[in-house]
Order: sequence, then C-alpha cells, then structure tokens
Amino acid sequence: MRVGDIIRAVEEFAPLGIQENWDNSGLCIGSEDDETGSVLVGFDCTPELIDEAVACGARLVITHHPLLFRGIKRIDGTDPVGAALVKAVRGGIAVYAAHTTADKVIGGVSGAMARKIGLEDIGILCREEDGVGLGAVGNLPSPLSAEEVLSLLKERFSLSVIRCSRPVREPVRRIAVCGGAGADLIGEARRAGAQLYVTGDLSYHRFAVPEGFMVADIGHFESEVEIVSILISWIRKKFPTFAVRASERLNDGNLVRYYL
Repeated sequence: MRVGDIIRAVEEFAPLGIQENWDNSGLCIGSEDDETGSVLVGFDCTPELIDEAVACGARLVITHHPLLFRGIKRIDGTDPVGAALVKAVRGGIAVYAAHTTADKVIGGVSGAMARKIGLEDIGILCREEDGVGLGAVGNLPSPLSAEEVLSLLKERFSLSVIRCSRPVREPVRRIAVCGGAGADLIGEARRAGAQLYVTGDLSYHRFAVPEGFMVADIGHFESEVEIVSILISWIRKKFPTFAVRASERLNDGNLVRYYL
C-alpha cells in the first residue's frame, strides 16, 4: 500500500485544506510514493512512538498533534522533537498529522466529545461557510444539576479531577464543547446559549464567567484522545484487510500527570 493511498483516505474524512492557518497538519516526513505494510496511529509523535513503529514494521505513523508546528534551524537528538525526527528519517518512517483538520469536522474531536457526553441535536459551535468549524454544541436528553453533569463528565472521560468555575444554580441542558485548548471559543459557547462549556487548557482568569454560565476544563489529552480510535475506524472502513493499529502506549501518552 502506498502512503499516499492512506493519506487520501484520511483526507476524505478530514480534508487538509480546512486546517487553521497556524497549523501544520499533513505529511511532514516521507513521500506519498513510499510503500507501507501497516499504519501505527498515536496521539503525539514521540521518539517512543517511532520506536514502536520500527518494531512493528509500520512505515507510516499518523498522529493527531503534528511533530512540527514551525520551521526549525537545528535538529537536536536529545530533544524529543529532534529525536523523533532523527528516528523517523533513519527508520524510513513517514509521519502524517490530522490536527485541526480532525478538529473541524463534526465526526472528529469535538463531535466525539459531544457524543460521549450523550448530547442530542449536535451542531458545530463555530461554523464556517463550508459547513465545518471548531467545537460542537448540543442538548442533554434531560436537564441535570451542575454537580450531576460534572460527575457525568468524570465518568465518561475517565477523569480523576475536573477544574471548573463556580457551578450554575439552574439545571444544565445545553452544553458546548471543544477539544484541546478551547479558551477562545468561550464567547461562542455563550452566544450559542450553552450553560456549560467543556474544553481544556484554561488559564486562571478564564474561569471568571458570568452568572448562569460555567466552564469546565477536563484536560487537553482527555478531551482529544478519542480521535485515535476514530482515525483507525475510518482507515479500516476504507481498507478492511489492511493492518492498522493503535499505539500500545496510548493510555500512557498524556504529557500531564496528576498527583492526588
């Protein structure tokens, strides 16, 4: 199988042209003409993930986060990014990222969050002209108290902790979500009528929100990791007999550790 065949299948789901202008989704190492007998899918492109690809014979690695966001002037093998670059080139591993491309389709990151919560009537939160966009918004089947919603989030996302603003007093029905670092969409969530906005990477002052609205930070990794299984399912749908697997280290891939 050619790398380009797999890439074209992924881009049917998450078109490269819709990525944010600051992003670096796409193929960053290798050629579409390279041959691969299998694909390894992970969350971050780490040296350990490349080692895993070499060990299992995968010549193509697909991740959510890009290995490179901007140009580099020096490759340092002691730095995680540099080490991954060196290992990938030496091992003949092609590296592809579906980042904001997978964020902006409703079947991707934020849509997965909304479905995991159990929302209904799900739509794109920050909709663009071509029908894609960041975030998602929908309604719970029936209203829940703020405390019940927070417990639901802990259960559905397997969380040990949630950072949130002061809980609202009224029952919560309408919820907006955005995977990853979604602080910039707080205003969009409020305009969409959401009583709760769920995302990751919120700084301290972002928790200062008006009465009747609350935010919850469930973590960057926790909000986005579902995309790995989504990408695997999509590739398997397109190529039922092709070998595609998730990283064995996926569940230990969160860069943030919690000491409880």
